[in-house]
This record gives sequence, C-alpha cells and structure tokens, in this order.
Amino acid sequence: MASSSSSCPPRNAKKMYDVFLSFRGEDTRDNFTSILHLFLSMKSIKTFVDDQLIRGENISRSLLDIIEASSISIIIFSQRYASSRWCLDELLKILECKHEYGTIVIPVFYHVDPSHVRSQSLDSPFGKYFSELEKHYPEKMQRWKKALTEAANLSGFDSHVIRPESKLIEEIANDVLKRLDATFQSKNKGLVGVECPIEEIESLLRVGSEGVCKLGIWGIGGIGKTTIAGAVFNKISRHFEGSYFALNVREAEETGGIKDLQKKLLSELLNDGNMRNIESQLNRLARKKVLIVFDDVSHRRQIESLIGCLDELASGSRVIITTRDKQVLKNCWANQIYRMKELVYADAHKLFCQCAFGGDHPDASHTELTDRAIQYAQGVPLALKVLGCHLCGRSEEVWESAMRKLEKIPHDEIQKVLKISYDSLDDSQKNVFLDIACFFEGEHRDEVTSFFDASGLEAKIELSVLEGKSLITCFHNHIRMHDLIRDMGREIVRNESIEHPGERSRLWYHEDIYEVLKNNSGTEKIKGIFLDMNKVNREIHMNSDAFSKMPNLRFLRIYGDENKCMVSHLEGVPFAEVRHLEWAQCPLKTLNICAEKLVSLRMPCSKVEQLWDDVQDLVNLKEIDLSGSESLTKLPDLSQAKNLKILMLGGCLSLMDTRSSIQYLNKLEVLYLRKCESLTSLPISIPFKDIINFPGGIVRVQFMH
Repeated sequence: MASSSSSCPPRNAKKMYDVFLSFRGEDTRDNFTSILHLFLSMKSIKTFVDDQLIRGENISRSLLDIIEASSISIIIFSQRYASSRWCLDELLKILECKHEYGTIVIPVFYHVDPSHVRSQSLDSPFGKYFSELEKHYPEKMQRWKKALTEAANLSGFDSHVIRPESKLIEEIANDVLKRLDATFQSKNKGLVGVECPIEEIESLLRVGSEGVCKLGIWGIGGIGKTTIAGAVFNKISRHFEGSYFALNVREAEETGGIKDLQKKLLSELLNDGNMRNIESQLNRLARKKVLIVFDDVSHRRQIESLIGCLDELASGSRVIITTRDKQVLKNCWANQIYRMKELVYADAHKLFCQCAFGGDHPDASHTELTDRAIQYAQGVPLALKVLGCHLCGRSEEVWESAMRKLEKIPHDEIQKVLKISYDSLDDSQKNVFLDIACFFEGEHRDEVTSFFDASGLEAKIELSVLEGKSLITCFHNHIRMHDLIRDMGREIVRNESIEHPGERSRLWYHEDIYEVLKNNSGTEKIKGIFLDMNKVNREIHMNSDAFSKMPNLRFLRIYGDENKCMVSHLEGVPFAEVRHLEWAQCPLKTLNICAEKLVSLRMPCSKVEQLWDDVQDLVNLKEIDLSGSESLTKLPDLSQAKNLKILMLGGCLSLMDTRSSIQYLNKLEVLYLRKCESLTSLPISIPFKDIINFPGGIVRVQFMH
C-alpha cells in the first residue's frame, strides 16, 4: 500500500459529518428539510442540520468547525434564504471550504428560480429580500453577491423541474451517496493493493449487524496496517453516529499523552468539548453507535485507559485495532483477526515505480535493478516506498552501488520501523530472535526448540511470542523469517562492534569469520558461528587454540562442498558450551571435546577416526551424523545419550565397532548404516522394526517404540 503503518491518518479521520444542511427554516416549511434529513439518515448518511445550534449575532466558531468537518454541504435556496445574514455567512464558509479542502457543494433551488439566486434581481422576491440587508451590512454585500452567483452556477436540483418533493428528496439522497462513494475512491487514489483487504475486512466487520464487533489488523511494521484501517474507516464511517481514528496509541502512552488522546476521542465522538467528567462522558458514549480505530496498540491497558471496556459500547458499534502483536488482540477478545499480507509482485512493482519513477513503469535502463529492489523489499509497502524515494532520480551506477550496500547494511529508515517490535522483547526473547535471524531461519521447528531448550531457554513460549509479534512464522514446521526482519536482526548484531567482528555475539558473514579465524581474534563474546565455505575463496589456516578463546560458543556450523578450514588439532577441551556442532569435512582426526551440552553433532565426510574416549553425560544429545567419515573406526560410549533419536553412520567404511551401548538407546528412531563395509554385527537386543537391505551395504534400521 502506498502508505505504511507509520503514516498519517486519512484526512477524513477528522470528518464528523457526511452532509451539512444549510437552509432558512420557516421558508422551507421545515417539513422538506426534516424529511430530507430523515431520508439521508435512513441511508446511513450522517447529516448535521444547522438549527441544532443556538444562533447569536455572529456565526459561531462551533458551526464553522462543523462546516469544515463535513464532506458535503447542501444549500437549500428558498425565497427568503438571502434575507438571513446567518445563512449568507454560512454560504461564505461553505464556499471557502470548497476552495481550500475540496468540500462538495450541492445547491437545491426550493420554489425559487436559479437565475434569481444568480443575479439577485430586484424584480424577484429573492432579490428584494437580499437587498434589505444592504442598509445593515453594506460592507458584506459584495462578498455575499459573489458567493450567491458562484453557488447558483453549480450543478444542483430545482424543485420546479423535479416533482413531486418525494422524488426530489430521493434524487438528492442518491446523488449524495454517489458523491460520497466517489470521495472515498478519491481518498484512496494512489493506494496500491487495497481493494481485496478492504472487501475482506468489511465482510468480517458485518456493519449493520447487532452487537459490538472488535476486529484486529495484525502484521509487521511497515506492512500497511494503518493505511488499510484508514481506507476502511473512510468507507464505512458514515454508517455510525460517531467515528474517531486514534492514531499512534502506543506512542501516546510512551510520551505521556494518553489523557490528551482520550479527551480528543471523547470530544469528537460526543461532539462535546466539555471533558470535566470523564465517567459521565463514557456513560453517554455507551448509548451511541460508534466506529473507533485504535492504531498501533501494544497493550490492552492502552485501550482501557482511553475508553474502558469495549463490550460496553452501544450495539452496532465497531472497533478496529491495529497492532504488531497478535496477543494484544487475544487479550482484547477480538472477534476477528485479519493478518496483513505482503503485496503481490504486480502491486509491489506498481508502488515502487510510482515512488522511483513517478509512474507505473520503470525506465528502460533500470528494469533489472528495479526487480532487484522489489525483491529486496519482499512486498512490504514501507520498504518499497523508502527504496523508491531513496533511488528516485539517481543514475544506474548509483542504483547498482546502493543495491550492493543494501546486501550488507539494511536501510536505516526501514530498520527503525521494524526494530520497534524487537525493542518490545525481553532479554531472553531477544536472544532467541537473534539466534534465529543469524543461524536458524529455515530450520525445522523441533531442532530449533531442542537447541533452545538445551540452552536453558523455554523455547515454546519464546517462539510463540515471536510468532505473535510477526517476527517469525512456522511454515510446514520450519521456522521462517521475512528477509527484512532477518536483516534487521543481523544489523543489530553487527552494530555490537562494527569495526571488530570478534567482539560480536554472532558471526555469519564469511569475510568476518575469515578475519576472526585467520587472525585468532575471537573473544568470549562470540556465541555462534555460521560459515558457508563455498563463499570463502581461500584456505583458512586456524590456530589450534582458536576456539579456546571462545568459551561461550553455543553454535558452530561450518558447511560447504570443500573443507577450507585448515587445523591439525585443537588445544584443551573446547566447545564446553556448544549445543549444535556441525563441521562438514572436518580435518581433525580426534575430537576430544566436552559434549555434555551437545544437542546435535553433525560431521559428515570428516577425517575423524574417533570421538571422545571418556563416558560423558549426553542427556541433551538427539542427533549424531558422521556419514561419509571413512576413517572412523569406533564410536564412543553412548550409554548416557538417553534422548538420542538419530544415528547416521552411512559410508563409514572403517567402522568396526558400534559398542553395545547403543542397545540402551530407547529413543533411537533411525540408525543408518549403509556402506559400513567393515561392520559385521549389531547388538542382538536392539528392537528392530524394519531392516532394509541396501546393495553393497549392511542395513538401515528403524526402531519401534
């Protein structure tokens, strides 16, 4: 959408009325205006009749405000209309709003000829009544004449032409409806991809039905929650007796402005500036059918501070809550929750081009770069707008440079909006989030849960919180994270020490890891390393004590088609805190480590001949993968690995001894032994479920439990 959740509210958020009726009561026989007012109300057109205010010598400020707060003004010209200084001052204000704000003006000529209003001729009753004002208000006559002429030249309705009055009233009402619909369309002009969400949200709100419906619009920062809430607000607000768009509720609470926001909300909904007794105002509000949007809510207490219990609103009321946190909607007992989705490619392309090129299509020389920018934004409207404006008018070479920079350093304006969700997390949740952003995005949920549980974290609740805040999703049981969210997390880590990667908590960029391992500049701050060796174009000659400088390392993953980490042995007993140890084609012949906190050990195609000799408490260990380790001759004692589920030994050509300890692994689900050509037997007490023969190998065993 063309706006993001950080954008301003729709201009119509301050429109209190659809229609303002200007007329001289005794001359329109009151009956015509009353019936017109009733007919408009029956069509859910919110109308203000100017006899609702006490008239004084001068037109009141409150009436001027109401004229400004109306989308359409209907002027009912009658024979005595121009005899009223009040009506003529109303007319001046109405035309002023037409020029400044685009207010729609509809003249109705009620038992008066339009030409008489236009010319104010003295041979007509209309002109005679008007001329009588000159002796009292000579200084205003010229402005009034000009206003009458301008208004009479507008397209309107003539009671002499359209008969009977019932038909005239019906045609006026139908014209108002068409113009309101057109106003809604014009307010949404320039918005992209809003049609479907508006229809879906309207359907969920069931406007017109009984009861109070609370609908939540939920999604990441910048996804367009505020924009779509504003578009729906513009479209349906006329169906309610009062409406208000409470923008930036979270920010109002943080800056101490929640009381001021409450006063504005109640004043607008009740059309009453007297806020001396809030409790009395809330009681009055409970009798009025209203539409309220609470934008960017981060806690239920914010809504309670503004309006109390939502269920105490009048039947037929509708409440829309936009938030980044799904739990907020659950706490508010939302009847419906609508998740904002990213823009599809066609809409993303259109929005980006509008911002970058001022049209719907890119310059021919920028087609490929446009696709790269759209791919980077991943359908998030805020990112599309920011990037489009950032790149607008720049040369192809500058675009290329900007896109390369984005691959390393995310755009600051986008990050600030997304980081609000991160800042709302507690320390434990932040650690889980950063680990996923740097290491676990795309991994199976069970593996991620096992890792965090072994790290002393309550994984299920932490992952649930991150899902609720739209920071992660679980798709086909795999943890997924939006690219912009992932980049935001990694940028947080990079900012821990921009110049010295060894001072950061997590390393994933191959150049940074190369520098740390080559220069032996790791520190106790490093908690995880994720190295894709396919991206490293040279060998890394590591010191044997490289990992001893990282005593808090919890995650190590070195993977790729070719081993480029050169080291003959490791000093001491490293990896005491490691939960996940993955090192493809590991060059070490022995792996004498402290494995008591290990959850997963993956060393496919390694040079290892044996692991540790001693018996260790391996209660956290759930997976061992030594597939293709042709030099491996025996396994360590695994009797304490009570939770081991997977033991992958396929292709271990030299393996002769699996140790009888594996028969005590009651939770073992898969034992893979394909091409273990030196292995001749297994412990006979293993509870086989299936034994599958493979050509040139021994067996794959699946266990029954």
